[in-house]
Amino acid sequence: MTIEPDHRSGPRPGPFSSPVQRVLILSDVTRTSALRQAQEIEGFLRDRNLDVELVEDARTYCMALETGSVEAAGPPPDLCVVLGGDGTVLSAARAFAQMPVPILGINFGRVGYLAPVQAHQWEASILDVLEGRATLEPRMRISLTMPDGRQALALNDVVFSRQSAGSMVALRLEADGVRVSDYHADGLIFATPSGSTAYSLGAGGPILAPSMQAVVVTPISAHALAHRPLVMRPDATLSLGVLTAREPVAVSVDGQPAQDLAVGESASIERHPLTYPLLAPGGLDPWRRLRDRLGWKASLSEESDSPDDH
Repeated sequence: MTIEPDHRSGPRPGPFSSPVQRVLILSDVTRTSALRQAQEIEGFLRDRNLDVELVEDARTYCMALETGSVEAAGPPPDLCVVLGGDGTVLSAARAFAQMPVPILGINFGRVGYLAPVQAHQWEASILDVLEGRATLEPRMRISLTMPDGRQALALNDVVFSRQSAGSMVALRLEADGVRVSDYHADGLIFATPSGSTAYSLGAGGPILAPSMQAVVVTPISAHALAHRPLVMRPDATLSLGVLTAREPVAVSVDGQPAQDLAVGESASIERHPLTYPLLAPGGLDPWRRLRDRLGWKASLSEESDSPDDH
């Protein structure tokens, strides 16, 4: 399944009504409770005469698909149910990067921005998907192109950072060939709206609505108070060059190491033309999800009842 881009504002969230026959269940093997629930889901789906495959070690399986060391048997699934945290969801998205498969994430991680289903809600949420009530959230991705032409796709972020303590790096940011600024910092983060609640948020970046089309550029410990996060147009071609550094700058894509970037080299970041389809239970308020994950208070009266106020 693919989501066609809208070059003005991007595709919007809407109902997921595609028929589901083949389901892949990916479980985090390190979490006993996730594996136990994955087995329950397998039985639940088989009882509905669906073609189901359960993979207990999601990350190993996804890495094998991503690197091409193993090939998926048969056509791609209609639905991927992922039990784990955001890292497991990102692994699945990397594995199906070229032919995106809708992902329903069931949260067994610490936060779970990309896995909106709580463990006790799995049955109702899966029924939402099967019966056409689930919400499809097309998530923007960005494409990284390195100097040698190699490319990588990010659902969350691309990060350029120094490799060791003791010295900053000097980086130049350009947009459509025009210099934006030079940064003396520990690094720079390029985040999608999905990634705006990840590393970028911890570095002081803004939170973007998941359905937005934009790129957040967030400096990491910049040596200038005037350097603040920037929200860039989604159709801009961004370029990051290394001006000075004691050693090559480390590059990571959704937390996975990529090639290093040497002094004098530059890499480009652009919006990828295809979004990635994430699923959420029908009627789920994305802002409520953020309130729950970030611990925002729902009201002044609730805040006044906190122990610190007494």
